[in-house]
Amino acid sequence: MLAIAAPAHSQPAAALDERLAQAIVAGCAAHAKAKMQSEAIAVVDPGGHLVAALRMDGNASGIMDFALTKAEAAAAWGFSTVQMVEAAKGTPGFADAPHVVTVPGGVPVWSADGKVRIGAVGVSGEAPADDAECAEAGVRAAGLRTGHS
Repeated sequence: MLAIAAPAHSQPAAALDERLAQAIVAGCAAHAKAKMQSEAIAVVDPGGHLVAALRMDGNASGIMDFALTKAEAAAAWGFSTVQMVEAAKGTPGFADAPHVVTVPGGVPVWSADGKVRIGAVGVSGEAPADDAECAEAGVRAAGLRTGHS
């Protein structure tokens, strides 16, 4: 009988765990604090389910809802809400499609090597460009990417 075994050193698929999600939140919060800003931050898995969140002081609960909506949109489509703004300009009806948000601040989260999409982050509370910048800073601080390789 011939038995074939998988190599003992094979690596598990990249996944968004609590540690990485909290690192994204911490990186975004540090970025916001450095700019004297306040953000609501939501990190979701690829299915749009919340993994970690923070509503910094000064933000109403509705701001967190919007951050979560941006994260869910980026998770559903696999690209940023900035790109959704552009897609809505060029594709009639796209803005009305499910899980589309046409306000910057939602970005997908890819593994460190850029090969696996592992989730998304949504940020709200400041100007849309600042929200997007904060989301990207959080992803970078966790050693991850906002796009694939």
